[in-house]
Amino acid sequence: MAEQSKLPQRHPQEKLDRLIVDRLLESDPQEAMALAELARLRIRYNGFPGATDIQANLDRLLIEWHLTEEQLFAKTRELHNTEPIYQVKAKKYQEQEDWN
Repeated sequence: MAEQSKLPQRHPQEKLDRLIVDRLLESDPQEAMALAELARLRIRYNGFPGATDIQANLDRLLIEWHLTEEQLFAKTRELHNTEPIYQVKAKKYQEQEDWN
């Protein structure tokens, strides 16, 4: 049992996030969605004790895109203030009340 606790944790979204990271590695760093996704994943995996391959790729993207984390977050805050980056695709979610 002690050996299990030494294993890195798997994030519940790791499988889907791996696909996103793979797309980001091929993306244009000027694309709003690419910047937003990188920022979102940096926040998600910040301090997470596992998914080291994803975290390494997120670090690599910052280096390749010539950004610090602070610059990335500043750019994405600016983007979110000027245009809708993530949009709800199903109309039912827009009309649905919080408690439903």
